[in-house]
Amino acid sequence: MNEIGYWIESLPPSWEIKPLKAVATYSVSNVDKVPADGESPVRLCNYTDVYKNEFINLTLDFMHSTATHEEIKKFGLKMNDVVITKDSESWDDIAIPALVSETAEDLVCGYHLAVLRPMSGQILGRFLFRCLQAKPIRLQLELASTGVTRFGLPKQEIGKLVLPIPSLSEQRAIAKYLDRETAQLDALVTAKERLLELLAEKRRALIAHAVTHGLNADAPLRDSGIDWLGEIPAHWQTPPVYARFEVQLGKMLDEKRIKGTHLAPYLRNVDVQWGRINTSDLPAMDFDEDDKEKYDLKSGDILVCEGGEIGRCALWRGEIAECYYQKALHRLRPIHNADDPAFFVQVMRTLVDAGVFSLQATTSTIQHLPPEKLLVLRYPSPPIEEQRAIVAHIATETAKLDALRAATKRTIALLKERRAALIAAAVTGRIDVRELSYSDEDAAETPKTLEMVK
Repeated sequence: MNEIGYWIESLPPSWEIKPLKAVATYSVSNVDKVPADGESPVRLCNYTDVYKNEFINLTLDFMHSTATHEEIKKFGLKMNDVVITKDSESWDDIAIPALVSETAEDLVCGYHLAVLRPMSGQILGRFLFRCLQAKPIRLQLELASTGVTRFGLPKQEIGKLVLPIPSLSEQRAIAKYLDRETAQLDALVTAKERLLELLAEKRRALIAHAVTHGLNADAPLRDSGIDWLGEIPAHWQTPPVYARFEVQLGKMLDEKRIKGTHLAPYLRNVDVQWGRINTSDLPAMDFDEDDKEKYDLKSGDILVCEGGEIGRCALWRGEIAECYYQKALHRLRPIHNADDPAFFVQVMRTLVDAGVFSLQATTSTIQHLPPEKLLVLRYPSPPIEEQRAIVAHIATETAKLDALRAATKRTIALLKERRAALIAAAVTGRIDVRELSYSDEDAAETPKTLEMVK
């Protein structure tokens, strides 16, 4: 039995099944964000306001625009309306809901959204909202969406949405129960996400301390003479990049000159991320013999992003036999054996975190790090054996932090899965709330679970 049929078949006997059009009105907004003369000023509830927030209230930073009197009357948001997204780049990302918990006379629903307004005595907005959060129910709208590269939900399909309809008192109890339970789960997720932030901060601090002060806490220090760096171990050097590395900017991409006679894969800015380089599905362009000699990659080369996140870099370890790189990247190749490339990558990460590269970047609409700025950059450089010891220390300690991070992310995923499963179970009658006192809005008794929510 498919997922839609399952919840229908398992509903409690006292519940009804009705299409949305029997319990709510619905309309698709055509109010765009472009202001027009002669229209009234409004605050516009847009796609991202709904997609990123479960509840629409006046604390959100709404866009200011204009609308006609008819548009305001038709698409003005009221308390307990449910707003859903109508369009998406993915069919399984359709009909994401938000409940209007606070509104104003000038708050209007914008384009790419639909407003669902519960009929009095038929369905509660809070219950309808939770129904649309339940994947087994929302799946109907996802499957009804049409498109190829972009998907949209036809208006008539919204009205056909099949909903579980318990009594109003039971709807109220279910909504109250879900408000309480999801708030508890959300608090746990927030705490875990804060832990991720703390782990990331600790990781950055660990690397920064190791590459600027070393591993010997008793080592005598001296002023480096570099503002961002401060004091360093007295025996460390602070050479400019040009003294230790050959710096070569990549090849300019010219699609018109690609003839296909010397095609070879090349790396782009996006392919170089912290600690890893993508080598899957790389584009290709022509590299003649001179180009190959100039832009080839050898194990131990460092690739540095010239734009985007300026200074982001990774170590090339010979992942594929032949590969080159585009102009959006610098290649740093050690001139002699005074530098461990893996140590320099960690230094670069600390430089980026310290904002050094944003200061070095040229001032333009899109910031870049030209070779002349990179070449004169001074950085901390301990003896090579100490560099290697620092790299090993960082690898060991960050592995521990990364393991904690991975475990925390798994916990967050499980909490979110439980939240989704809980909502789906409650609105389809798999959680029994009949022992709650429906007349008492403050009832806090936990309902019995009819079947395990995994």
